[in-house]
Amino acid sequence: MQSQDPSAQSLIDLGKRYWLPVYRPRDVVLDHGKGARVWDTQGRDYIDFGAGIAVNALGHQDPDLLDALTTQAHKLWHTSNVFYSEPPLHLAEELVTASGFAERVYLCNSGTEANEAAIKLVRKWAASQGREADKRVIVTFRGSFHGRTLAAVTATAQPKYQEGYEPLPGGFRYLDFNDVGALESAFALGDVAAVMLEPVQGEGGVLPAAPGFIKRVRELCDQYGALMVLDEIQCGMGRTGSLFAYVQDQATPDIVTLAKALGCGFPIGAMLVGPKAAEIMQFGAHGTTFGGNPLAAAVARVALRKLSSPEVLGNVQHQAQALRDGLARINASLDVFDEVRGRGLMLGAVLNDAHKGKAGAVLDHAAAHGLLLLQAGPDVLRFVPALNISDADIAEGLQRLEAALRSYLAT
Repeated sequence: MQSQDPSAQSLIDLGKRYWLPVYRPRDVVLDHGKGARVWDTQGRDYIDFGAGIAVNALGHQDPDLLDALTTQAHKLWHTSNVFYSEPPLHLAEELVTASGFAERVYLCNSGTEANEAAIKLVRKWAASQGREADKRVIVTFRGSFHGRTLAAVTATAQPKYQEGYEPLPGGFRYLDFNDVGALESAFALGDVAAVMLEPVQGEGGVLPAAPGFIKRVRELCDQYGALMVLDEIQCGMGRTGSLFAYVQDQATPDIVTLAKALGCGFPIGAMLVGPKAAEIMQFGAHGTTFGGNPLAAAVARVALRKLSSPEVLGNVQHQAQALRDGLARINASLDVFDEVRGRGLMLGAVLNDAHKGKAGAVLDHAAAHGLLLLQAGPDVLRFVPALNISDADIAEGLQRLEAALRSYLAT
């Protein structure tokens, strides 16, 4: 039975009463959005520097996405993969063409599912090479985040996400990110089937791969006969200034996983597979009921086209510099950040020693000043706005951020 009380507090009370308490949302009920702004049920507006955790890459109510969704909604919503339908077929072709390396695509519903598929594919590929089970190790890196299913959370080399879910699946080895020596030592053990990493770690603090690191991963994978798996779920689809982040690292992957911005808010994930492993999974090896449904694929086709356009990619570079410049100006006055790091419009402002652990408190003040912002751990403010955000919204968002930081410092 729906509540008849329209007040924000009554809606918040519903969440606290009925949701499994695995989230801790701020006490704001968002109602609608347009571009890089959203409004709550009380009519207050917010500049959106979080984009639904790097998902709403074309902002809210993009007319082309709306048209794709509504047009397809009047045709077919779901068929299952027992039958063909047009949108996912074209989407797969367009992803292969855009990637420049892939031969086949597996469509699913989320980033976690894409990574789960990649983990299974690595194991299946290693088995096809005649490797025993103890020779199918997947190397991942501390600070990574690859999802919440049991295998994906095990690949996620952060204990806080794994606690209480033991026993975890075996076959993973954790190394320090950007540590070439440790990587070389791991390969020397002779049991590595794949290396799985994010070109820019998201939840781990918006930490980019060091120059040359991914290229060295590629070299070692080739030398030892392993696959390179790149998780571009957060950093892909134009966010770093190129459609795929790995292009900037001059290294060709064997597998890339995508989600988030691929659907610009409509749930979809994808695993792109290059020639080494494209034929490994045959009939019955994996599957999904909803993955690649016509609605999601129709939206993703438009998202892919727009996010790969020179206009959007150029705006990423332009607004990334504006954001960096604005953060530098704020910091010159308030002295709260140690550094700003990242690529494109995936930036992390690292709080200095005096404010370590206070990212959540800053976000509370930001929301109170009409700015939606994210954190990446307790010490980093994360900026992942829409890739088509305007000069005016960047400028006003920075003004609101400065006001929020002044309010935070006054407490």
